[in-house]
Amino acid sequence: MRAFSMRILLLISPWLLGQVEAIYNPHIEYAGPTFFDKFAYYGNVDNTTWGNVTFLDQTDATAQKLTFINGAGNAVIKVDNTTTLTAGPPGQAVNRNSIRLTSLDSFGLGSLIIIDALHVPFGCSVWPSFWTYGIETEWPLSGEIDIIEAINNMNNNQIALHTVQGCQQQQLTPPAQTGNTLETDCSVPRGCIVAQPADSFGAGFAANGGGVFALQMEVSGIYVWYWNRAALPPNLQSATSSTPIDTTSWGLPSAAYPSGPSCNITQFFPPQNLVLLTTLCGVWAGVPSIYSNTCHTPTGDCFTDNVLGDGSNYVNAYWEIRYIRTYLSSNAIPSGSSSSSPTSPSQTPTGGSTVTQALTTTIASAPTVAPPVSSATTWRIPSATLLALAGSFLLWML
Repeated sequence: MRAFSMRILLLISPWLLGQVEAIYNPHIEYAGPTFFDKFAYYGNVDNTTWGNVTFLDQTDATAQKLTFINGAGNAVIKVDNTTTLTAGPPGQAVNRNSIRLTSLDSFGLGSLIIIDALHVPFGCSVWPSFWTYGIETEWPLSGEIDIIEAINNMNNNQIALHTVQGCQQQQLTPPAQTGNTLETDCSVPRGCIVAQPADSFGAGFAANGGGVFALQMEVSGIYVWYWNRAALPPNLQSATSSTPIDTTSWGLPSAAYPSGPSCNITQFFPPQNLVLLTTLCGVWAGVPSIYSNTCHTPTGDCFTDNVLGDGSNYVNAYWEIRYIRTYLSSNAIPSGSSSSSPTSPSQTPTGGSTVTQALTTTIASAPTVAPPVSSATTWRIPSATLLALAGSFLLWML
């Protein structure tokens, strides 16, 4: 049986290797003076995760210097940290100003998204996220991918997918990722979560000079990598906006969501728009039992101890981004762009980057019939994940 298994593995390996999609060509770059030109500003209160913020439109954000390009040429996206807020009368909302950006362009399977961030917002009450969602239908029917998301004084990032029922993260042996899976069902309120190591978020991330995150969306699956500044692959260290990217040297991803019987990626993830925001408190960071895990403030109340006051709590509540670069493979599924804002309140996902329990009834009733898959489909598998799949096959045959 062992000899037979090895012969089978040797036979299938050349076929699998021939299906790997590793080269991605430059598509759209968000960087320098034009960074904000291809984003829409939300211009509304946080009506998705119920945070204590008002997301400004572009005119007010620019005037209040909450979005700008700094002297180093990097994009800065801030929470207001200079305005003094006091509690209003009962029933009156008091919000601090912040920013939510959504890309005018969408990105389909066959896309690679890379963000180089020197600083990500952190601190008590702070809830930053860089994620994607499909705007074709009501959220979460078109899926969501959380690339960067954590809260308060956490020290590690969490990657997650959000879908309707029918998608679960497949667990491979040996593992196809370096991260730690906390939840496999992508339709539950918190999504299918993979935790990254310490210092992938928070003060440690900033002290280390930030890092780079990469999202690969393929018919074969969704994969996310993270590297701290000292561990960047050579091809990312030398990359420019016009350099093709080869992913074969990247090793295992931080999180792997391979497509298969447990989750048909083509079904659940049509073209995705990029979203970058920072909210405060809300239905995750502001929950008392969660807030108290990393924040020990005078009253223990997220809003009272942070949002109110002179804003000095938010000195670290800013993004500093060198670039966001997008790439397409030769087999990329066509996506699109919009000259109008995709983020008006009527079009926004009803659950934001965290699903509330109230949505579970709607989620449960959503259709989950997979579309037909053409026999001509090319399955593109990252090389490291390919080895894990081959290893799993061999173990099964032994």
